[in-house]
Amino acid sequence: MESGKIFRNSTTGRIAAGLVILVAGLFVISTFYAVPTSQATAGVVRAAPESFTLLAEKNSPAVVNIRAEKNGKGGLGLYRHFGRGPFQKDDPFHDFFEKFFGGRPQNKFKQRSLGSGFIIDRDGYIVTNNHVVQGADKIKVMLKDGREFDARIKGLDPNTDLALVKIDSDTDLPTVELGDSDALKVGEWVLAIGNPFGLEHTVTAGIISAKGRVIGSGPYDDFIQTDASINPGNSGGPLINMAGKVVGINTAIIAGGQGIGFAIPVNLARGIIEQLKTKGEVTRGWLGVGIQDLTKELKEYYGMKDGKGVLITQVFPGDPAAKAGLERGDIILEVNGQEVGTTRELSRMIAEASVGKEVDMVVLRKGTRMDFHIRLAKREDREIASMDKGMAEKNEFGISVSNITPEIAQQFNLKDTRGVIVAEIEPEGKGGKAGILPGDIIMEINHKRVDNVDDYLREIKKMKSGDTVFMYILRPNRGFMVIKFIK
Repeated sequence: MESGKIFRNSTTGRIAAGLVILVAGLFVISTFYAVPTSQATAGVVRAAPESFTLLAEKNSPAVVNIRAEKNGKGGLGLYRHFGRGPFQKDDPFHDFFEKFFGGRPQNKFKQRSLGSGFIIDRDGYIVTNNHVVQGADKIKVMLKDGREFDARIKGLDPNTDLALVKIDSDTDLPTVELGDSDALKVGEWVLAIGNPFGLEHTVTAGIISAKGRVIGSGPYDDFIQTDASINPGNSGGPLINMAGKVVGINTAIIAGGQGIGFAIPVNLARGIIEQLKTKGEVTRGWLGVGIQDLTKELKEYYGMKDGKGVLITQVFPGDPAAKAGLERGDIILEVNGQEVGTTRELSRMIAEASVGKEVDMVVLRKGTRMDFHIRLAKREDREIASMDKGMAEKNEFGISVSNITPEIAQQFNLKDTRGVIVAEIEPEGKGGKAGILPGDIIMEINHKRVDNVDDYLREIKKMKSGDTVFMYILRPNRGFMVIKFIK
């Protein structure tokens, strides 16, 4: 079966509503894609080759077919996203709320997924996508020569959709060589190898369409875009340059689109793969701030004009940034001597830094450049997702709300964590009938500011039966609006 990984930040509006990350894990049930990448040597973009035969012959033996199976309740990988657009009216934030507020009940049944992967060393380590194998009870790996192995998961990293599995063999295994995705040029030819629709070892070719794509799948988006043909079953397969080296891991497509696929750059994956191999998990640095990109107006306000930087919108007490003395309103200009231009760049710099490492940071505060030395903590995704995790159960309005954590703010591209987010709605409740939707940000109630769940509950308790309720809300990708109903 193959499940669609609807971009985790689907509510940010950074991409069109039709973008769906499809999971090759669910071959029978879902849709998948693969993406090819190529890399020219010495910076020279090569013309279309007469044949891809040698590249295919060299690399196909190390590309494997992965079949994952899960019995019982629940699903493999991202099955819950199958067949669901990112902004469907009946459940517009399904993916997001599955992650932060828990999934809905699922029936018991057997799920099977089909994906691809590639062997990176003779010890039997195989790289694939997290969504291909996550939650699997049984994993089978088949090589091009017909050999079949039981595989076990060595580590998963949902944030980048990468996974490492291992097989044991008494004989030598074919391998692929990892290349340099940073050296890729737009327009270069690349090759994708995988198992679309169960058709083993299918080769497709295309070019690099773009680099550095942010498609809303997570905080570390930096995808290679390609027009190589991608289909269900290619997920986790390699994207190979004309030098015969892997430069990407095929991961996503645009639903309904043609010639638009995405691959994880191998340079981003390399360190993650090594951590999964040695530790079984990925640890990332944590600064402890809320951040946002600088708009033209903000740059002008701070007197920066064309300068680069990232604005700190919140500093979390007790975390590294607060301990070092950073403040809300500071603008981060450099990290370890490297300029910071976007929140994406800063997030990646910090995440890739070693836990416990001290980083040098240049900050602009009220027009003055200041130097800070900050010792990073470990990023705990579960703790982040639940930080400040007040959550109010459904009241008589049929609404359940939660505080806006830094992670939620990032997912929704919010400027700060003010307000409460509607986590769940009873369609027949007063709020649901009035038009409130999951994902709405409640900013005010009857002209009273709401910063958190405590504020929300306080304002609700003030009201009496029959009172008119005005909720001032922010609806991602729609803007501000007022919902009116009677308590």
